[in-house]
Amino acid sequence: YYENVLEHKQIIPFRRHLKGIGRNTQAKEFKCVFGRWPEKSVKKMHSLLKNLQSNAEAKGLDTERCVITNVVVQRAAQGRRRTYRAHGRISPYKSSNCHVQFYLTEKAQGVKKAEKVGVRLTKRQAGQQRLAIG
Repeated sequence: YYENVLEHKQIIPFRRHLKGIGRNTQAKEFKCVFGRWPEKSVKKMHSLLKNLQSNAEAKGLDTERCVITNVVVQRAAQGRRRTYRAHGRISPYKSSNCHVQFYLTEKAQGVKKAEKVGVRLTKRQAGQQRLAIG
């Protein structure tokens, strides 16, 4: 999917932040009209997924059976720089950073169902059975 976005063959739909975003017919695939091809973000996410795969191999997990179960994106501390303006003024030049966390789990192989065990008895029921037999 990421390669298609970089080649502008598929679009990433924008559903929340829509102000100033142009419409495109590629977004109809996602039942939406707004979308873009955010190349910088796609390249960063692609590198994170490659890193995730190499980390899984380093841990000894089978990458073919691994599944991303959860992705968490949280706000990080803002980067603070300054930009110089006219008439000797200075304005803040901040960057909004984020932390991205992936939760990866390895799928368990199919486990055979155990044979059905007979009815389990409580201690009292087992004692009553022993008395009835004896």
